[in-house]
Amino acid sequence: MFEWYRRCAYDGEQKRKFHREARAALRALARELRFPESSYDVRSNQGGVAVSGEITLHHERVYVQLCQPAAGADSGILIRTCESRRDFTGGRNHLAPLSLLDQPAKLAEYVRAVMSEDLSRISRMFGPLTLRRSARG
Repeated sequence: MFEWYRRCAYDGEQKRKFHREARAALRALARELRFPESSYDVRSNQGGVAVSGEITLHHERVYVQLCQPAAGADSGILIRTCESRRDFTGGRNHLAPLSLLDQPAKLAEYVRAVMSEDLSRISRMFGPLTLRRSARG
């Protein structure tokens, strides 16, 4: 398993690895979601030396972006609905921990919940992860 939390800032080699592994994880997520290859893009923005940059899966109906948040919060996965691959603002932001990248089926379940826009389902699914995060300090 990849060390998603090993900082990329000021470490070019780690950033290259982070982007490579993140792109692979997002492609695995797209397969898990059964997205046809023609229905999404995976792109990478390395950013400057002080940040991890972002890696994005942009589907016709959902946008999933990964980064290492500068503030250290365990919220490195951003998921939101969108109207098309030209929609860069989308719907509400939903955040998840980077550790879900090692569990593509679980992450896909969460993405499906966001796509359904059923807030009670999203809360039921993500609540235990939030509690685990606060228990770690």
